Amino acid sequence: MTDAISRDEIRAALGRTTYDRFLVYVMGPYKSFNLNYVLSEEELAAIDIDDLPGPIRKLFTARDEVDDALALLRRVQGTLRADPGVNAFLAVDVDLSTDEVDAATQSLAFAAASNATVFVLPFLGHNFGVGEEAGSILERLSETHGDRIVFVHEATVTSEMIRAARARWDLRVETYDTEAELHKRIRLFVADVMNRELHGDLDRLD
Repeated sequence: MTDAISRDEIRAALGRTTYDRFLVYVMGPYKSFNLNYVLSEEELAAIDIDDLPGPIRKLFTARDEVDDALALLRRVQGTLRADPGVNAFLAVDVDLSTDEVDAATQSLAFAAASNATVFVLPFLGHNFGVGEEAGSILERLSETHGDRIVFVHEATVTSEMIRAARARWDLRVETYDTEAELHKRIRLFVADVMNRELHGDLDRLD
């Protein structure tokens, strides 16, 4: 089923960029973490926010920022499309019905068809399901696409899945403290993949 989603079909769904045939699949949570996922209103009201450690306090002071994660992915996408000018995209940009191809299969196909795949994990990201999806992609593509995949997570994010993935698949993992640093690290990774394709260290996908 993943073979049915071609690079040309993905490109046809996207706008033009300078390096039109260099596809970068940007993955990550579409929603920010909301404490109501795990705590009741009574439990939330009983907590003294000022007594919490800084990273945890951040969760409590950003309870309503449920769209920030998707906005972050869009900014990453826009930055890459402008500089270095690659054809960065999110899964929702390719008009495929999940009735025809389920979301997990789509993600696997997008990663397989892309020159580079970037997983972005912000601290406030609602990451439930993202780790499982990433694990599925790594399980299937680590041998053929391992050098084309990177995890970039906010410094305050800790994940057993990321640690396990690094050990099992020698996954490239980067961290960031600011959004500017996030954009810089991703641009450097994408530029590295582009250069490796140009000089023959990686096969060109076309």
